[in-house]
Amino acid sequence: MSQQILIVVTGPTAVGKTALTIELARHYGIPVINADSRQIFRELRIGTASPTEEQLRQARHYFVGTKSISDYYNASMYEQEVMELLKVSPTPINLLSGGSMMYIDAVCNGIDDIPTIRDDIRQEMKRRYETEGLDALCDDLQRLDPEHYKIVDRQNYRRVIHALEICYQTGRTYTSYRTQQKKPRPFRIVKIGLNRAREQLYQRINARVDEMMAEGLLDEVKTLLPYRQLNALNTVGYKEMFDYLDGRWPLEEAVERIKGNTRRYARKQLTWYKRDPEIRWFNPEEQQEIMAYISQFE
Repeated sequence: MSQQILIVVTGPTAVGKTALTIELARHYGIPVINADSRQIFRELRIGTASPTEEQLRQARHYFVGTKSISDYYNASMYEQEVMELLKVSPTPINLLSGGSMMYIDAVCNGIDDIPTIRDDIRQEMKRRYETEGLDALCDDLQRLDPEHYKIVDRQNYRRVIHALEICYQTGRTYTSYRTQQKKPRPFRIVKIGLNRAREQLYQRINARVDEMMAEGLLDEVKTLLPYRQLNALNTVGYKEMFDYLDGRWPLEEAVERIKGNTRRYARKQLTWYKRDPEIRWFNPEEQQEIMAYISQFE
């Protein structure tokens, strides 16, 4: 094998990425590069289903609990740090795993050169958000950039606003800035996509949420109340529990909303992944088949 290989394991939330990734890490004797944008924050352990202490003992993980929710961090910074890590990696095979689409894209394809937003545009979008609300901005984005509207987290006002800022400042869609030519990479990328039958996936999502509650998600969220305005906490699992603590709905309903919103997020992930013809899809139980596929590139 003359060229370094980066194995990328991805798929929807709760599909079983962590278990398979640890098996791959142990098989090849290599660490795991985490590509879950929320597991990077040390305060978000339960609600992000971060690797357990036992799993961390089984395989070394990079980018798990390395930042605080008060730290500014984005996909561009992640790309730079991962590329630096891979540059000094002593192993011919490296392993990246997670479900954050933009973080994986950043490593595999590079971050597009998106224009810096002018202050007048930024202030105008802020005014509109405060006076018209998020739903109106989402409607605007659907009209101006329907392709990005389909995949953006429409509950994340910062992402919606940023896409609209690009549309209004440049007269082009945000999508057009995200389809640039791939940046060259000094390694070969082997993408493994994991998926299950939808009903089975939904059952795993529901079970994971119940497990999070049993592990103390509510107590974790209570400790984060003073920081709830931070973008890192604009995340499924935390938003619904904040609303429960505000008295918006009973605990049982908050839990059901976490399950429903997580299922919707999983569908959004799959919509994103299905656009990538380089992903080879497997059931997570097909471990031998996955190993055999990877061996073709060694």
